[in-house]
Amino acid sequence: MNSKTLIPASLNQPHVESFPYPPFEKQRQPFPGLAGKMKPVPDHGETSYKGSSRLEGRKALITGGDSGIGRAVAIAFAREGAAVVINYLPEEEPDAKEVVDLLRSEGRKIIALPGDIRNEKFCQKLVHDAAEQLGGLDLLVNNAGRQQFCDSIKNLTTEAFDATFKTNVYAMFWITKAALEYLPRGSSIINTSSVQAFQPSDNLLDYAQTKASIVAFTKSLAKQLAADGIRVNAVAPGPYWTVLQTSGGQPQEKVEKFGEQAPLGRPGQPAEIASLYVTFASSETSYSSGQVWCSDGGTGTV
Repeated sequence: MNSKTLIPASLNQPHVESFPYPPFEKQRQPFPGLAGKMKPVPDHGETSYKGSSRLEGRKALITGGDSGIGRAVAIAFAREGAAVVINYLPEEEPDAKEVVDLLRSEGRKIIALPGDIRNEKFCQKLVHDAAEQLGGLDLLVNNAGRQQFCDSIKNLTTEAFDATFKTNVYAMFWITKAALEYLPRGSSIINTSSVQAFQPSDNLLDYAQTKASIVAFTKSLAKQLAADGIRVNAVAPGPYWTVLQTSGGQPQEKVEKFGEQAPLGRPGQPAEIASLYVTFASSETSYSSGQVWCSDGGTGTV
């Protein structure tokens, strides 16, 4: 595997690693998959992210916090001083245990609340339990997502279409609505959209629709909640090396070349996007709401 780096030597710091380039090994996992079984294992910032107390005393709920971008955000938030609750599917327990053990070994407060967010009652309970265990809630990251490629609408079943919308759109609506009971002025809601909202792939028909919906939800809700002092923003990742891709998100031939078409020539690692979520969560961006920030390796999608 090519281990070249795009980081100029003059900027190379001790904590900066050389990130992997395609081609990648053949690998396929059943959905939802485990990051720990990927080759190479994604970098979530386990050793590289250094906090600076930007979120000291904050209380965050992060869906999909066991792996991928969600895990990177959980690590970053915790090291910035926030207490964190992560949600994930029960099948993802091995990944969740890794991040929980890591952060607890550092003396961080992290709580794991597994469950399926496609169920409205569970979403309501998740928010209630998170707020109860944290003693409040002022950061919400709607990050969990479902992506399963399908080459033709003729083969896209209603069951699959429904599962994608329930995970990516309905759950965001249910969780956000429930969270408003707890979120005080100064709170921040951050949603995970995608470049697929703006440049949809032909084999991600249902997924791309949900990510476009997240953009509209973000911009509309930001206007609704402005008077309440709650900011709503979104991050739109491009090709990121997460288990979402290797567990049915892309056909195997695309996994092997994943990220190759980006100007930087490789997929992003989750550790490389976490700081965008930290910035949106921080009071430093108190005048930013209704925004969508893209990180796509140089394509300039948004």
